[in-house]
Amino acid sequence: MKKIAILCALIAVISSTQTLSAQEYRTGLGVRLSSANAMQNNSISIKQFINERTAIEGLFTFGDPLALGALIEFHKPLSAAGLTYFYGAGGYVAFLKTVNVTTQKSSTDANFGAQGIIGLDYKFNNIPLNISLDWKPELNIVSDINFEPAAIGFTARFTFGK
Repeated sequence: MKKIAILCALIAVISSTQTLSAQEYRTGLGVRLSSANAMQNNSISIKQFINERTAIEGLFTFGDPLALGALIEFHKPLSAAGLTYFYGAGGYVAFLKTVNVTTQKSSTDANFGAQGIIGLDYKFNNIPLNISLDWKPELNIVSDINFEPAAIGFTARFTFGK
């Protein structure tokens, strides 16, 4: 948690010398690392802006569980260029391997859920790099009702387009 606080402070310091502007990239592709055992934890992230303030983010988690999710995110600029806060919601489908201990047979269970997101997004001025820090709680609805409130994530993306 201390590292996350240091990262937030670093983003604030770097961006405090900039001026207010709109989102500075159109598409971003990268990796999201998460701190919790959420269904959508360490993932490949692709974010596509559909207008200046609204983006759709797709997350693909591989391994166990295998998951695919989508979020719609609304970005609001802060006083520094390239820095926005965002919030949004979406859903996911995850496939989790389970083993029956009595029969020793494995099966794959499909899980469906809802997820929300709130965070900070920063696009560096002179390089095609975007980073974001977010909180993404999940509510698994089918097949096992479960709430994961502790999903803090850090994402680094290569950006292109304007």
